[in-house]
Amino acid sequence: MQFATSAERQVPAVLAGPILRKTLSDRLCFWLAVRAPASVRLEFFPSDAPVQSYELRPHTEELACLRAGEQLFYLMIDLRLRTELQKETLIGYRLSLQLSDDPSGAWQDHESWAEDFCYPGWETPFLRVPDKVSSVMHGSCRKPHSQCRDGLVAADRLVAECLTAPDGGDRIANTLPEMLVLSGDQVYVDDVAGPMLQAIMFLAGALGLPDESFEGPDQGLPHTGAQLRETGGCLYHRDRLLPKIDQKSTVFDVLFGGTNKPVFTSAHARNHLITLGEMLSMYLLVWSPAAWSMLPELTAPESLDDEDRAMYAREQDTLRDFVKGLGNVRRLLAHIPTAMIFDDHDVTDDWNLSLAWEDAAYAHPLSRRVIGNALIAYGINQGWGNRPAKIRKDLGSLFQTALAQTGTDAHDEAIDHILGYESWDFIWPTQPPLIALDTRTRRWRSEKNARYPSGLLDWEAATDLQTKLRGQDAVLLVSAAPIFGVKLIEVVQRFFTLIGKPLMVDAEYWMAHPGTASAILNIFQHRDTPRHFVILSGDVHYSFVYDVELRNGHSARHRTTQIDPKIWQICSSGIKNRWPDRLIAALDHGNRWAFSPRSPLNWLTKRRGMRIVPRKPQGTPGGRRILNAAGIGVVELDDQGAPTRILQLSAEGRSYAFERREAEARLD
Repeated sequence: MQFATSAERQVPAVLAGPILRKTLSDRLCFWLAVRAPASVRLEFFPSDAPVQSYELRPHTEELACLRAGEQLFYLMIDLRLRTELQKETLIGYRLSLQLSDDPSGAWQDHESWAEDFCYPGWETPFLRVPDKVSSVMHGSCRKPHSQCRDGLVAADRLVAECLTAPDGGDRIANTLPEMLVLSGDQVYVDDVAGPMLQAIMFLAGALGLPDESFEGPDQGLPHTGAQLRETGGCLYHRDRLLPKIDQKSTVFDVLFGGTNKPVFTSAHARNHLITLGEMLSMYLLVWSPAAWSMLPELTAPESLDDEDRAMYAREQDTLRDFVKGLGNVRRLLAHIPTAMIFDDHDVTDDWNLSLAWEDAAYAHPLSRRVIGNALIAYGINQGWGNRPAKIRKDLGSLFQTALAQTGTDAHDEAIDHILGYESWDFIWPTQPPLIALDTRTRRWRSEKNARYPSGLLDWEAATDLQTKLRGQDAVLLVSAAPIFGVKLIEVVQRFFTLIGKPLMVDAEYWMAHPGTASAILNIFQHRDTPRHFVILSGDVHYSFVYDVELRNGHSARHRTTQIDPKIWQICSSGIKNRWPDRLIAALDHGNRWAFSPRSPLNWLTKRRGMRIVPRKPQGTPGGRRILNAAGIGVVELDDQGAPTRILQLSAEGRSYAFERREAEARLD
């Protein structure tokens, strides 16, 4: 596989971004990936106030800068405004860069980066500071080579429609969304298309990202990132590089079917990313079209067999369509504040599923390195913008050490510290507040069996959550996995857990661990439970909505006013991923039959003291309560933080409103 050199193709000034992360009246945060250190000029153009202008220098409190390679630098703008911006109005802004490698010293703005950066009718991008959150877009699971369209492109269309269609006209949303919440699997580090892996390896070399040595099997296979590139990347055969566990012949073999099992449990790990440079390059290629402009024409390597060659061709066709939409994705992320939290595929499939999984994965140097690299890439590209000041203070020097000394003991020591970090969760002071849970690194390990799934939150994390909820009347809670899931699927997950095969069905759900189940249900039934509790989830690759009501006046505070807390479990998944239609239809019908309102099976689960009312996605066949449509979810809220409208906008352009079905309510 012959790659062009970086000299043959110019590196764009902006490789990804700007991504708008936070919009508060006195504070704004942006993230960018650029080719050189840069000073930043930010100008804001309120309609009824003077222009505000700021010039920021790198390596200051308001402009952090990380060096990842010869031509890749990350900028995090954390700007405290001199004068608060007016709320509930669209305010134009211009972000300009003065790159250190430009001898002219000229300032470059969006007109230099892209022709499609602004929405129709606007000469600059804009932002809005909400007084109260009235509309949220949310979703998860965006796999570039999934054979469905991109829900983020649909989200961009929705924003454009809100700007151009008249109020009260024939438009999907009643108001411009104030926030985009991405609840996990924004990238698939463990499941990469062959052409995408080629693009990643080329980009890592072209940007001068440091080479990285790693400990692999002694079979004449590559042991550095450079060797991987030189040998074609081991397309569709990277599972040969990944570590395996040798187990003695015990009950483990009876349950799992043999020895020499893979540490990485993804069924699609044949192109699993390994090096830090690969993972950083992946983010550039899924968030912006800029890096794709550097690539040569990608072709299938001659070494592929017929089966892999056919797969390569299918993936290449799908990726071409994906790349066509990246201009829309870049525009969306520059205008709508975006919150992000990880799930497993951002790191690897089944990440921290059980104590046994952790013991195997973290004991091997290569698997520990791969997981650590993915977490560093997540921290730089996603987590940093959620808590800019804290992440910079806690992890900034560790990130820079890993970037500057890849493949060394210092790199591994940085990973050791980052793997123990417990502040990935966050709260944004919106109205209502947005609280995102870390359900991956703060888990409650099973005391019964090391192979049983761990609880998604440990006791300390649940206590922290209760503290954050105290005194709130309404809250937007982000949980990667639904807290109230589809019962039939949870029963299947529990069955495979009991027979010792939780990995076969991704048996990760809130009620799987008795301690976690009790803790989260006690939070809902606490006297200080918020009156309105909107749970935004993803993970499962289908969408559904349940209205959940506490029974028997569990909340003393609300019992005095005869109002019990109400919970809405809203799941939107995936942005670009979905189930086979026939399989999801069978599970949907089976769930309605097995857990109808009068079914005695309802009493066999742990969600006691609640009333569950399902919602039907309008426009789907009779009997359907699960929607199998890649896209983006939209939740519109009233002034008290209660949903007034819940819908899924499919990537194909259809919208499905979820209608409450009171007659199908069941006690739970």
